[in-house]
Amino acid sequence: MADLSDSEKLLIYLLSGDLGDSPTPYAALAAQTGLTEEEVLAAIGRFQADGLIRRFGATLWHQKSGFAANAMLVWRVEGEKGVICGEKMAALPYVSHCYLRRTLPGWPYNLYTMIHAEDRAGLSAMIDEMAALADGAEWRMLESLRELKKASLRYFPPSSTG
Repeated sequence: MADLSDSEKLLIYLLSGDLGDSPTPYAALAAQTGLTEEEVLAAIGRFQADGLIRRFGATLWHQKSGFAANAMLVWRVEGEKGVICGEKMAALPYVSHCYLRRTLPGWPYNLYTMIHAEDRAGLSAMIDEMAALADGAEWRMLESLRELKKASLRYFPPSSTG
């Protein structure tokens, strides 16, 4: 493991959680870690270069942002058509996730798409558009029954930083 200062461990801990809604999130991180904003940005760059941070992303909490309906659609798209169809679907503005996976015995679906809508009517219209893009491919809708977990793994909790 890299030789990290207590401030850098705290920064990693804070980065593994929610950044909040500050218009200046890196300045807010600086204030919490005792680093300057420039030092925070430099440390994040080092963490990425060293492979400590592989990706930096955002999670959309669809329920809090006005999306009341969502569904995972799975598609059976043969061969190279899977890539072509997946690229078309991934370009749709309401598709948040699009994956091409191998099939399994008893499960012939290889293209997975997650969509979000304001209501069920909007969801239905999106599905119709996607089905047209899939050019007759077999598909199923997997509807969420409830959310069981949505949390990031946290590293270096404060008790281990000092």
